[in-house]
Amino acid sequence: MSDFLSRVASAPISWGICEVPGWGAMLPQKRVLAEMSGLGFTATELGAAGFLPEDPYELKDVLSEYGMTLIGGFTPVVVHDPSARQATIESATATAKLFQQAGATKFVSCPIMDWDWSNPRPLTLDEQKHMTEMLGVIDDICGEHGLDQVLHPHVQTVVETKDDISRVLDSCDVTFCLDTGHMAFGGQDPVEFAKTAIERVGHVHLKDIRLDMVAPVLRREVSLMAATQAGVFTPLGQGDVDILGVVQTLEAAGYRGWYVIEQDTAITGGFPDEGEGPVEQVSESLKYLTDVVAPTLG
Repeated sequence: MSDFLSRVASAPISWGICEVPGWGAMLPQKRVLAEMSGLGFTATELGAAGFLPEDPYELKDVLSEYGMTLIGGFTPVVVHDPSARQATIESATATAKLFQQAGATKFVSCPIMDWDWSNPRPLTLDEQKHMTEMLGVIDDICGEHGLDQVLHPHVQTVVETKDDISRVLDSCDVTFCLDTGHMAFGGQDPVEFAKTAIERVGHVHLKDIRLDMVAPVLRREVSLMAATQAGVFTPLGQGDVDILGVVQTLEAAGYRGWYVIEQDTAITGGFPDEGEGPVEQVSESLKYLTDVVAPTLG
């Protein structure tokens, strides 16, 4: 019998807790953790600054109240720009120290254009070389703190498209967070990635999307936040990503890491009532994994 469901975790972004500036309202910490725990999750990622305590021991205590532990967290980094080198090293070191002391294992790096999350532009060859070097520096920082760096391709960052992903695969040996939604968003088939780059998969985010809403975002005509509010991200199994195929491929290849349900959500116009809103969507995703995916894994 597969232990797949015991390796399914959650993330605060599914409750609208996001690192992107101006994304939306944050639901109260206690409500989010209670809803996660109520769905049976035993682990979570960190979420945006200010959502969970910054003191690692207080953080562990807060999560333990709900029977949960910390996996790690999504960490924006500026790795292509030499002028941001020191700030990135200092930020990555501080985050790695926090994760280590809080008992986490995954440093989910996301290479943004700048700290304000400006839209990306094509990188020069020198910027690409600097990014490769800096990913190695962050790997070393993570290694010193008992963590694995996993690079997260993401819409509106410098690793967004299939070509961007291929460039990183060819230029260095960093492992990846296979985010099914963001990879599909940028034109990378996540099943193909799972088949051809399994040795580079160190972590998984499960996310479903509507591909018919992708093009305007990639053309910078619609922001990711606006697309999110319009429903580009769906509960698992209700979009166009082959979630079942990704999990089957990974499990057959021996992947035994975490699968984090990460449905990007933005809350505007007031908090939903207790028991409504994000918790309902995450519940639908969990039901899909339980009823559709898990029975196929043996």
